[in-house]
Amino acid sequence: MIEIQKYIRAQSLEEAYQLNQSRTNRVMGGMLWLKTGKGNVNTVIDLCGLGLDGIEETEEAFVIGAMTSLREIELHRGLNQYTQGAAGAAVRDIVGVQFRNLATVGGSIWGRFGFSDVLTFFLSLETSVELYRGGVIPLEQFAAMEYDRDILVRLMVKKKPGVFAYRAFRNQRTDLPVLTCALSRVEGEYRAVVGARPGRAVVVRDEEGLLSGGAPESCKAFSAWAAQRVPVGSNTRGSAAYRTHLIQVLTERNLMQLGGKMDGN
Repeated sequence: MIEIQKYIRAQSLEEAYQLNQSRTNRVMGGMLWLKTGKGNVNTVIDLCGLGLDGIEETEEAFVIGAMTSLREIELHRGLNQYTQGAAGAAVRDIVGVQFRNLATVGGSIWGRFGFSDVLTFFLSLETSVELYRGGVIPLEQFAAMEYDRDILVRLMVKKKPGVFAYRAFRNQRTDLPVLTCALSRVEGEYRAVVGARPGRAVVVRDEEGLLSGGAPESCKAFSAWAAQRVPVGSNTRGSAAYRTHLIQVLTERNLMQLGGKMDGN
């Protein structure tokens, strides 16, 4: 359990940024994973007064504030319509409704947790993040970065023609996932994302053109190829060999689901 000395509700992003430059201070987000850690925190920095909650939908994009709850992602009609329900599928088994009402998108993305359904899902979309000092960068680039003392402000998801699918395997519902798998086809490009490897989610593209034929055999070939491309490890939830098997199974099921959506089924 952590010990916190002070709490400050930031009045501006600049104040939050300056406070966060101290290695003994932390941005609190939803305070769900942070409180399970150990050690001393001098000051927790609350961003809830900066208007960073909520989802704004325009004709071109979804703009998602860092303090938006996972429950809002689960229920947002526009985001779920655009992703054919993949947004809700990605978060609905994260612990429970009470947890999702508190957990924030910003905390989930900033943490870049190895078990994150949220990171896996958003990597399958055309997503960028806005950092207070670092500006706007692609989420895929951000996911590979080392932690620093910047502030995550919001996510931007471009609306591009595409189809989307999401699956995760858990030993029991609401448990941390054994493996997460998202798949998208946006403007003709296939993108598979695998998380809970048990490391940070990674993106796999069809570099070999295995899906160009579109036949069931192509789906099997790409799924097997992706399973060999993604580094995996073992932990208490599953072995490396089991995760490799799951990558192939979940990727193939996602591909079949995408095929049905493209056919209008």
